Parts: sequence; C-alpha cells; structure tokens
Amino acid sequence: MKKSIIWLLTIVMSITFGALLYFQLMYLENMVKMREAQFSETVLRCMSATSAFLERKETLHFLQEDVDIIEKSLIDDYTDTDNGETFSYSVKGHDGTITNYTLAAEKEKPTNGNSNLIFPSPTNNVANRYKNMQEVIRSQYLYQKGLLDEVILAILRDSGKRPVFQRADSTIIRNHLSSELANNGLTLPFEFAVTTTQDAIIYASPRYDENIGKGKYSQTLFPNTDSKLKLNVEFPNQKNYIFSSVRFIIPTLAFTLILLVVFLYTIILAFRQKKITEMKTDFINNMTHELKTPISTISLAAQMLNDNSIQKSPSSLKHLSQVISDETKRLRFQVEKVLQMSVFDNSDSSALKFTEVNANKIVENVVNTFKIKVEKYGGSISCALNADNAMISVDEMHFTNIIYNLLDNAVKYMREDTEPQLKITTRDIDSNRLEIRISDNGIGIKKEDLKKIFEKFYRVSTGNRHDVKGFGLGLAYVKKMVTIFDGSISAESELGKGSDFIITLPLIPQEDEEN
Repeated sequence: MKKSIIWLLTIVMSITFGALLYFQLMYLENMVKMREAQFSETVLRCMSATSAFLERKETLHFLQEDVDIIEKSLIDDYTDTDNGETFSYSVKGHDGTITNYTLAAEKEKPTNGNSNLIFPSPTNNVANRYKNMQEVIRSQYLYQKGLLDEVILAILRDSGKRPVFQRADSTIIRNHLSSELANNGLTLPFEFAVTTTQDAIIYASPRYDENIGKGKYSQTLFPNTDSKLKLNVEFPNQKNYIFSSVRFIIPTLAFTLILLVVFLYTIILAFRQKKITEMKTDFINNMTHELKTPISTISLAAQMLNDNSIQKSPSSLKHLSQVISDETKRLRFQVEKVLQMSVFDNSDSSALKFTEVNANKIVENVVNTFKIKVEKYGGSISCALNADNAMISVDEMHFTNIIYNLLDNAVKYMREDTEPQLKITTRDIDSNRLEIRISDNGIGIKKEDLKKIFEKFYRVSTGNRHDVKGFGLGLAYVKKMVTIFDGSISAESELGKGSDFIITLPLIPQEDEEN
C-alpha cells in the first residue's frame, strides 16, 4: 500500500473520529445543562412553595388572634336567671354607632301530665328581636367582607414585628421543604440558612457553607411585606446527582476513545510495517551488492586461473589464491552475520554460554588485534583500563564481537581528511556496574539518527548507499546482546566531531568472586 493512501485513510478516519467524539461531548454538555436547569427549576419551585406556606401560616396566626378579639367584642354578657337564659350582643356599625341586643328565653316549667303544649305566638317579641338581630349581623358581615383585603394587608404589615424564629421556624422550613422536594422526585440531602438581604446569616443548618458559589439557591421570604429575609439552600451532592443522571453516556465515550486508540495503534503499525518493508528492501539491495562483489571477484580469479600464462607464474597463482581466500572469508563473514542475526531473533539467552570473564583483558586483546587495521589507515587506538573490578558474567565470544563491531564501525565511518583516533576506557560505577566507553573522531551522527541506529536494518545515510559496506545489522546485534547481558548501551555524538558508545554491564560482586 502506498504511503499516500495510508495518509489519506488516516486523515479521513481522524476527522470522522474527531467529529464523532465532538458531537458526543456536545451532547453530554447539553444533557448536563438541561439536567442542571431542571434541577434548579424544581428547587426554586419548592422554595417558592415553602415561602408561600410560611406566609399562609403567619396569616393564619394573625387571623386567629383577630377572631379571638372579635369573639370577645361580640359576646359581652351572658346571664342565667331562674326565669330563663339571656344573651347580650353589642355590634358596632360602620358609622361608629353601637347597637345592643338581648336574647332571652323562658325556661320550660314542669306541667301536669295532661297539660297541653303551648307554642309561642308568631308575634312573640323575642322572635322579632332575633330576626332583627340577624339582619344587623348580616349587614355587619357584608361590611367586614368588604374590608377583608385591607385587614389582611394590615396584618402582614404588623407581622414584621414578630421575631424571626417565630416567623420562620427552622424545623418547619426543613420539614416542609423536604416534603416539597420529595413530591418533586428530589431526595438529596440539603443544607439551608435564613439570611438578610445583605447575606448576613441569622441562623443556618450545621453543615451550611456560606462560601459556596455555584449551587446555592435563594428565595425571598414574605415578599408581600417589608421583610428583608432570604432562604438560601445548597445541595452538597448536586454534582454527583447530575453526573449520575447522564452517566449512561460515559460508556459510549469510552468505546469511542477505545476505537480511536485502536485506530491510531493500527496506523502506527501500518507505518512501522511500511518502514520495515522499505528497510528490508534496502537490506536486500545491500546484501545483494555485498554478496555479489566477492562472488564476482572469486569468479574472475577462477577464470584467470584457467589462463596458461597465469599457470606458469607461481607469483600470479599465489596472488590469485590469496584473493580467492580473502573473498571467501569475506563472503563467509557476511553470510554468518545474517545467519547470526536470524538465529538470535528466534532464540533466547539459554543458548549462550555465560562465564565469568575479566572485561579489561578481553578489551585489551581486541585492541591489540584491531591495532593493525587502524594503523593501516594511519590512525591509532589506545585504551585506559581504569576499572578495579572488571569481572562480568557474559558469553565471551559475543562480548568480543560487541567490542569488535563498535571498533569496526568507528573505522568505517571515519573522516576522509583525518586519521582515525580510537580510544576505549573502562571504569567502575557504584561498585556494581562496569562502564565501557568507545570513542572516535569520525563523521559523527545526526541527532535524529541517534534514536534509530540500534534498530534492525537501519543505516545512517552517507550520501551513497554503497560507500560503507554493511546490512544495518551490526548495532542491532550489539544492542540485543548487551540487553541479554542485563546491560544497556547508549550513544553520544556530535556531527563532524565523533561519537561515543557507552556500554554498562553488571559486575560480579567481589565477595562472590572470592567464594
């Protein structure tokens, strides 16, 4: 698949997932806002009902007092005589006149068994007076009904003189507000306070927080009077309640995010696979060149051996034999490197032969062997074995190959105008780690390449693909083996000045060594 197609699919899918995630977040935000608006509307409606209840209760209180006063003014006298019961009424008219009424009834006297019942005459004076009293009371009622609104307003004006704790009792407020909220489907715990209009707290519930910002609801108490009281209510668990009402959306967001992560991971794998494919193609091209060169040389030497003039010259035969031998070794070395990497890709450390070796001695032997190759280019190599304890547990053959590969790379990537200068140093780190540093004055490595040089098949570009021989396997092999040895390797480089490769390996404790 072409890289442009992968990029196109990536952009399309990214836009799709981004739009899907955006709409889900917008839906979640709108749902939260709607739930908050519904919650606020319900709470304010319940608080308004509580305020109206307190008004009715206070009005009932003053009306009850007024009724008691009226009853006392209407019933002035009551007498009980031997002759009968007498009721006296005094009614004040709207013009200020006072009319007194007396209702009397004779007691029924015992009669003989055969006596007849005596009914009062329709023209009885008491009946007429009672009828007249009814008319007066009806007139007074109509007059009082007309003045009812004025009386109620006067009562509400006078109510401001009552103490706050009598007008707005905390128990009544809590019970009635709880009942209203429960009737509207809200059973959340709440805290409340009665304050002045300047937010000075008169009294509050124990856990009321006056510093809370969002989530506090206010309602004026007794709004039809000159009262300056407010009821403030807050819900400590309001956020959790709102979240619980929209939490069914969370799984959809989670699934979308999972799909997005899986998609991104798939794209990364696709690009990585594309890169590996390109690197393998590059590897095959380099391997073809590396194998083709010695094969061509060997083929040419074999053809020359068939020449009669060459056969008669011992020096020519010796030279051609040496060429064939060198190219065969070179061919075998390249094949072994490929096979070696293939073997270690499919095996573990159990195939290695770990032994306790002195790193200083191995480094010294490799330096002595490699000195001839460095001097061939007019350079030099030195070592500073500063490690007091250099005993490590490694596979000796592969550890030797690690040092040799790093030195070989230093020579391969030397600067053409400068003689190669190589140096190896060893030192102890915290008595339990050994550091081996290999330094050179070669062409250096770019910062963007430093992170990739240990990847399989990766080769730093030097302008011409075949100017430096190799398959991009050397440093990958070094990294793998150092990791198997429980160590680490890193690189420091400055373009045009050289590179340092630092290997850190665990030391064998001296006590174990003595045992």
